[in-house]
Parts: sequence; structure tokens; C-alpha cells
Amino acid sequence: MDVKVTTLDNGLRVISDPMPSLETAAVGVWVDTGARHETEPENGISHVLEHMAFKGTSTRSALDIAEAIEAVGGHLNAYTSRDQTAYFARILKDDVSLAVDILGDILQHSSFDETELMREKEVIVQEIGQTNDTPDDIIFDHLQETSFPDQPIGRSILGTSTGVRGFARETVAGYMKQHYLAPGMVLSASGAVDHDALVELAAKAFGDLATDGKSDMAAAEYKGGDYREARDLEQVHYALSVPGISYTDEKFYVSQILSGLLGGGMSSRLFQELREKRGLCYSVFSFASSFSDTGLFTVYAGTGGDQIGELSDVLSDELLRSMEDITEIEVARAKAQHKAALLMGLESPASRSEVHARQMLIYGRILDSTEIVEKIDAVTVADAKAFAKQLFQGVTPTIAAIGPIKNLDPFDHIAARFT
Repeated sequence: MDVKVTTLDNGLRVISDPMPSLETAAVGVWVDTGARHETEPENGISHVLEHMAFKGTSTRSALDIAEAIEAVGGHLNAYTSRDQTAYFARILKDDVSLAVDILGDILQHSSFDETELMREKEVIVQEIGQTNDTPDDIIFDHLQETSFPDQPIGRSILGTSTGVRGFARETVAGYMKQHYLAPGMVLSASGAVDHDALVELAAKAFGDLATDGKSDMAAAEYKGGDYREARDLEQVHYALSVPGISYTDEKFYVSQILSGLLGGGMSSRLFQELREKRGLCYSVFSFASSFSDTGLFTVYAGTGGDQIGELSDVLSDELLRSMEDITEIEVARAKAQHKAALLMGLESPASRSEVHARQMLIYGRILDSTEIVEKIDAVTVADAKAFAKQLFQGVTPTIAAIGPIKNLDPFDHIAARFT
């Protein structure tokens, strides 16, 4: 792995990952600020800021930004998570300097024009409405909020329509000034890139970044509980979570393997039992989501109103059964799937640049793929069983259900199986 890292004088870390056979590059900036860093009145502001970064700077209008990148065949995008915010571009190799310049401009010199802000807030309100109208999307927000009530980590990344509409220009600009600090930001590029040239571009483009002023992030405290919403839908959208683990937990890869064998594909336990054998659902999957200090282990399924009681029981049975009868074949298959996903991702410059940036923000270093594969290969059947017991024995689960829910068992009945 020919990845190089340089820290600029202001603390910005620059990562290059050359892929000599490519004619394109992926370059982006990852910021260790997301929805978890917001106070309650600020809920949704990280996402608003992500939108507004593309809406004009002191020297470029929103149209100038769009035309500049698209004139060379590239594209810009961004996303907000609970721990981080990312801004990134895909370009041809000769246009890396343009991408770095634009990223530096939007992350330091955004104008936050009042007219643009007013318009974009309404766009986000439409996004919130669309999400609320999509039950297999909004259910995970309800699950998160019920798992971590009255905490930043439990609030919606999008915020509320009322809150978003209330953000003043000075509030959004002040949030960027307070949180977008060089030591907590990483510029990462993969593909047709040269390290020395990238460092020179970064030093020129990001020289105005502040170096201090950020507030602390509130620690997470899992609670668990029940969220139910009766809607006139064809299906019940049902999700169950239990407390998971952080990125830095030594059992991180055990968690990923357990998730894979339970609900990671067509051969997984949940897919085979709930869909193939019983015909209770079309979609069922599990995932282990991690944050800097906590995590959730989640299972989702969609089923008819008449079948939700049986589905809930069988789903719980499968989770609890995994504490005792995981097999070598299942673990081997889940490990192969996880390694394949890892190694296939290395063929994409966009994936590589993101992985390296996130690793730097989480671990303070780049993890070699060989090191990760060794950790995956080290997971045993005993590890998976022990971790299943840690997850599913003696815990209060979180339940979220949307749709025709009258046949879903009471929360106490479901929770008693885990507690």
C-alpha cells in the first residue's frame, strides 16, 4: 500500500493513495463534525451547512461552482452522518487542482447568501417530508431516537421542518466557523494523484482554516424502548435493535461477521428462515452500525399485518438461537463475504479515499487491508457465539414498527425474551 500522509502546519491531514493505472481521481474532505455535535436548538444544522456549502462563496456563485466542475466532466457531492460530514469530487487526473480549489473555497469562504439560504431551507423541508413519507427510511430515525432518547445521537440528521426554517444566516456561518477546524479535517485523494503535488495544492487551498474553537460531543447512553405508528400501508415495517459496539472495540470484526451470517445475504439465517422457508417477508437484513463510542445491532423486515406477530417471534427466535448453534460453515461464509466486499471496494478510488479518510478520523492512522483481513480471518465460531450472547442476553431491545401493527405483540412480551 503506497498511501502517504502529511500533516500541514495548521493540522489538516492530507492523504494520497495513487492508483497508477487510472486516468481519474476521487478527492474529498471529511470533517469530524456531524449531527452528534449539535445542541438541541441546532438539530439539523450540520445537514443545512452541507447543502449551503455548494450555494456560493465570496468569489463563486452556486452556478459558477456547478459549471466549473461539470465543464470538465466531474461531479461534486456530499453527505452528513452523525459523526462526520463529507464533501467530495470525482474528476479526471488533470483536474485534481480544480477540485481541491473548489473544496477549499466552499469550506472556508461560503457566503451563505440570504436568498440562497431561504430557498435551500425549503428544499430540505421537502427532503424531510419525503423521508417521512417513506416508512422503510424513516423507521430507522425512529429506531435511533428510541434507542438514544433526548440525546444528539438520537435526533434526526435532517432535523425538523420548524427548526430548519428557523436557522439564521449568522447561526449557520457561526457553526461552520466553530466546528470546521483544520486538526479535525482530512483531505483524502485516490486514483491518479501525486502526493507532493496534492500537499502543495492543499496548503494553498486550505490556508484559511481555523485551528481551535470546537465544542465537545455529548456521550451516548443507550436506553431502548418501543415506537409504534399505525399507518394505512400494505406492510408493517419492523426493526429491532440492541446495543452494539464502537469502531474501536476489539470485537468490531466479530460484530460484522455475526451480522453477515444472520442477515447479510440470501444464504443468511434470517433470509432463509423468514423468507425462503416461511414466506413471511420479501425484504429482511441485519447490520451492525458503529459510532465513536457506541453502536447498534439492527434487524429489519417488512411483512403483512396478518404475519407481523409470527415474523416478530421467529426473528427473535433466530437471534437467540445464534447464541448456541452457529456453525463453522456460516462463519466461513460470512468472513468470505466481508473480505470480498473489502477487497472489491479497493478497486474504486472513491471508496478508497473515503475509507482512508474515515480511518484517519477514527483511528488516527490508515489500516492496511492485510491487517483487516487478518482480523477477519481470526474470528472464530466461539467468538461469534460469545458476541451473540453479549448482544441478545440480558438487554432491553428497541422496537420500531410502522404500518398495520395491531397484530404485533406488546413490547413487554418481545422484550422479555431478551431480558
